[in-house]
Parts: sequence; structure tokens; C-alpha cells
Amino acid sequence: MPTSGKDQLFQQQQTHLVDFAFDELVVNVFPDMIRRSVPGYETVISMLGVFAGRYVQPHSSVYDLGCSLGASTLAMRRHITAEGCRVVGVDNSSAMIQRCQENVNQADKHGCDVPVSLVCADIQQADIQNASLVALNFTLQFLSPDERLAMLTSIYQGLLPGGALVLSEKICFDDTNKQEMFTDLHHDFKRANGYSDLEISQKRQTIENVLIPDTLEQHKERLMNAGFSSVHCWFQCFNFISLYAIK
Repeated sequence: MPTSGKDQLFQQQQTHLVDFAFDELVVNVFPDMIRRSVPGYETVISMLGVFAGRYVQPHSSVYDLGCSLGASTLAMRRHITAEGCRVVGVDNSSAMIQRCQENVNQADKHGCDVPVSLVCADIQQADIQNASLVALNFTLQFLSPDERLAMLTSIYQGLLPGGALVLSEKICFDDTNKQEMFTDLHHDFKRANGYSDLEISQKRQTIENVLIPDTLEQHKERLMNAGFSSVHCWFQCFNFISLYAIK
């Protein structure tokens, strides 16, 4: 796999913080950043393979919306046993797509014959058709709240009967004490992974205007409103959750 570096983007005091963006600087450290910032990330990624083994139907498409460097794409691809399938990865960051393609090319050398197509585009413009499994990992939270139902409805409409959506998100809580407790625990997690208080504070300032979390109840209600017949929370660690919804 192409090499990546250690996340030191916010190690020094910055006088002018701009909103977080998935640019070349972030791409270069993204694997380290997300591993040290999102508790349970590796579990979510690896379990996508389990979902792929169960829900991917023959001659269907699998979508990774907000595919970043392709961790979810490759995890699902490795566990597809149904015939005639393909994986489609979509991301609006050209730097992410370029590095993702390198990762896919590297994985191709190990003999997996499930084709992967990568598209540099807004996930809201993705043409989702004949899908049996869709992954939406830590991506919906970056859309404007008033655009999220339409996104989920588009996914629902593109899924085959019995198809599944795996939705992973950072969440918030109505209970202020619970919110404070889980925020503190998340920051403790980041400190345990080597981030300083300065790094945590500066990263939080850059991302708070672009990552707008929902409560778990809001997610469940929205998924049902989009048409899904059942919604289950299968994973939670502090204020990070993953749901799967069935058409």
C-alpha cells in the first residue's frame, strides 16, 4: 500500500484556523488520523466484510459513499462471494480518489477479481442502482442536515429488496451530562493515542462548523422516514456508532 505519515497537522499553534477539508495534507496522514481519532474504526471497517458476505447479492453493485482511501471498499470487496458483482467508490476529494486508486491497484496484485470503479463526485450526485450493500461511513455528518434525508432516500431507492445500508457516524446527545461525559472520554482516547491538548483543541475548532452530528434517535427516525423497514445499532464506542438498515 502507498505509505502514509503521522498526523501532525495541528501540532503547532496556528494563528488562523480554517474549516477542515479533505485536502492533500489530510490525505497524506489520513490512515493515522482516523485510527487515532475514531474509536472502533478498525472494527467498523472489518465488520463491513461480514456484512458483505451476508448481504451482497449476485449480479449487484456495492457502493462506498465517501470512500476516502478505500478501506471500506477493500474490506467489502475481499468478502464478496456472489457472482457478477462490482464495487463503486465515490468521493468528492480528488486527492482521496487518486490515493484510493493506488490502494486498489495494490490490492489487485493479490488476485481479487471483483471490479472496482472510483468516481470523483459529490455523493449526493451518485447514481445508485441495483445495489445490495451501501456503506456510508462518517460521511453523512458532513452534509447539511436538511440534505440528509434526501441522501438516504436516494440510497433506499437504489437498493434491491433485502439490501442493506451500513451507516457509521459521530453522534451527539440531548442529555448534556451524557454529552460532556462521552466528549471527555473521546478526548481521553485521543490523548492515549498521542494527541496533545493543543492538537485536540485546534482540530475541534476546524471541524465543528463542518461536522454537524445528530442524535441516535434522529438517525433512526430519518432512516425509517427514508423507507427502510428495520434499523439496528450494531456498534457504539463513546460518541461513535454504526447502524445497519434493511430495505
